[in-house]
Amino acid sequence: MAHCSISTIKSCFASQLLTSTTTSTQSKVAFRPVATAKLNSSSSSSAATTPISLIRNEPVFAAPAPIIHPLLKEDMGKDSYEEAIAALGKLLSENGELGPVAAARIDEITAELKTVDGSVSSSESIERLKTGFIHFKKEKYEQNPALYGELAKGQSPKFMVFACSDSRVCPSHVLDFQPGEAFVVRNIANMVPAYDKTKYSGVGAAIEYGVLHLKVQEIVVIGHSACGGIKGLMSFPFDGTTSTDFIEDWVKICLPAKAKINAQHGETPFGDKCVLCEKAVNVSLGNLLSYPFVREGLVNKTLALKGGYYDFIKGSFELWGLEFGLSPSLSV
Repeated sequence: MAHCSISTIKSCFASQLLTSTTTSTQSKVAFRPVATAKLNSSSSSSAATTPISLIRNEPVFAAPAPIIHPLLKEDMGKDSYEEAIAALGKLLSENGELGPVAAARIDEITAELKTVDGSVSSSESIERLKTGFIHFKKEKYEQNPALYGELAKGQSPKFMVFACSDSRVCPSHVLDFQPGEAFVVRNIANMVPAYDKTKYSGVGAAIEYGVLHLKVQEIVVIGHSACGGIKGLMSFPFDGTTSTDFIEDWVKICLPAKAKINAQHGETPFGDKCVLCEKAVNVSLGNLLSYPFVREGLVNKTLALKGGYYDFIKGSFELWGLEFGLSPSLSV
């Protein structure tokens, strides 16, 4: 229907109408330095720190900032739409013998025209995105020209954050991060897999980029309340059968946490065990130690690892750190 001009709409419609109604070991033993890691206690507050500098003297992979302008479509194709509707109405009045089936088909085509054209019935989702960007541009972008001018030169975030994809726990909102302050990776149940060049290369690439190129100073892994990914981890049987294409294989990353909780809290109700597992981000912190560049950063004290837990039901946040060090070398 879209390829027909208004002058030939009658014949085009008749063709579409007919089509629609007719088809359906050595002697000397050497003891090398031993790496150790331990978790310190949870802390709800921290000492005052110097304001974070968002930009380094040498920007990393700087790229020009794209200029985005919202496109308004209120007047696009209005005349052609109205003419098409009028022609369809006339066709129906001149051919009363087409009957109820034809009338229903005309209504269907009319609805399609309204939706495709967009000048009468606008999509709520598109409208939400448009108004959201307009609000951001007016209230934030245009109010902070210095910040966004600096960000156009490059980024130098202090934090790298692993958080869940859950729509209720956006770390930028929860921790009030400003643009350029945090390099964020979000996935199901905020998990960090162990170093693997092939199986989880996407996560590995993010960690490598954050640590080696952006030079982040802190990696924070944040769990949260009512996590669907953790509920899946605790409920999947992992007996060789699967009911999902990707989820079960992904949440296996934290099977050690599930095993520990089941061993120590076997008689605890399922819901309570899920809560315990939500706080088990230490598996991910341990997995981070399998990345050589992360270990190097910890040894050189240019990098720190922290775990966190956000309870959006109670409105609370817990934070703890992982201390890493090497014991003195010993030769025998």
